[in-house]
Amino acid sequence: MLNRVILIGRLTHDPELRYTPNGTAVCRFTLAVNRRYNREQTDFIDVVAWRGLAENCANYLGKGRLAAVDGSLQVRTYETQDGQKRKVSEVVAEDIRFLDRAGTSGSEAKGSFQSQPKKDQWDELGTEISLDDIDFVDSTEDDEIPF
Repeated sequence: MLNRVILIGRLTHDPELRYTPNGTAVCRFTLAVNRRYNREQTDFIDVVAWRGLAENCANYLGKGRLAAVDGSLQVRTYETQDGQKRKVSEVVAEDIRFLDRAGTSGSEAKGSFQSQPKKDQWDELGTEISLDDIDFVDSTEDDEIPF
């Protein structure tokens, strides 16, 4: 048997972080996912994350942020205070990838996550260089290889 769900979409509201009575973190949010063949139609899918993943979502995700969710589908029933039975379908997240940086979706993420991109060693990859920038070493002597 297989129960695997992979979704990519944008959060419709800020994640809601709560704690169970025994102190376990649980985070809930809704993901808006466009249909594959009809981009005009959107599905709104409830997502639940637990423990450390829940706290990361609450700290670094916000309304409008793009995220990929990998998890399983859970269908549960419960009874309301007035005795009505309800059925809920939600994705229990096992892994969530943050696909954009804070500030790129028009809303800022909560917490200390900064939206300034970090310069890394690959930023200048593919830029053109001049031969004048290269130091050539005159190797007319018969030096030994240093290894």
